[in-house]
Amino acid sequence: MIVEIICVGTELLLGNILNTNAQYLSKKLAEAGAEVHFQTVVGDNPARIMDAVRIAFTRADTIILSGGLGPTKDDMTKEKIAEFFGRKLVLDEAALRNLEGFMNRMNRETVKKNIRKQAMVPEGSTVLYNHHGTAPGIILEENGRSCIMLPGPPKELEPMFEEYCMEWIRRRTQCVLVSMNIKLRSMKEAPVSIVGEAAVEEALGDLVNGVNPTTATYAKEDGCLIRVTAEAPDHEEAMKMMAPVVERIKEIFGEEYIKELKEDI
Repeated sequence: MIVEIICVGTELLLGNILNTNAQYLSKKLAEAGAEVHFQTVVGDNPARIMDAVRIAFTRADTIILSGGLGPTKDDMTKEKIAEFFGRKLVLDEAALRNLEGFMNRMNRETVKKNIRKQAMVPEGSTVLYNHHGTAPGIILEENGRSCIMLPGPPKELEPMFEEYCMEWIRRRTQCVLVSMNIKLRSMKEAPVSIVGEAAVEEALGDLVNGVNPTTATYAKEDGCLIRVTAEAPDHEEAMKMMAPVVERIKEIFGEEYIKELKEDI
């Protein structure tokens, strides 16, 4: 599964809020065995949202959008996705009841027009009911292409993704991606010859040319990071695949110069 993440919101482009949704989704997708090749941020503009979706589907079979599902006029993600797929928006009665119940629990005055807008979903879609907010999420599938729409607030997006999307993705990927992070000591703690990223990569030799597992280096302020990643049917098999690579890295640098070794899934 090749995924593109599209985060919708002008506030993201202006730098008013940090895009934590992209980080969260990328980590969870890797855990579920999906490959994220691109992340896109687009403002609350209908033409640009449509352009972003068109481009995404030229290089991914699944796109995940966050944001733009709310009650206001500039919330238009759902409307543009429905247009892209040629679907009508129809009222989901269960979503409407869920929205009204949430507003009552929060002691908020129900604005019927806005509530109804959020309960409108593309015809034939799967509705992801929101237990932590108002706007429901949506999954649309057609001709080998899938689109998942999630609300923007992380407190709503994250539990919804866990409840509905992780298993949906796992059924389609049938694999996991597991990484081991190996942190080398900083320049103050280890010989200069092994702490720079270029020197570390050179010392790794052919390990950096591996396909599965892969080995990559990352420059950090407190020491170089080496990440070994395997794709496998399950976690146990991935760990077995990475074990000889991790042992070889220990031999190359010496365990005394490894500051930290931890799993990252």
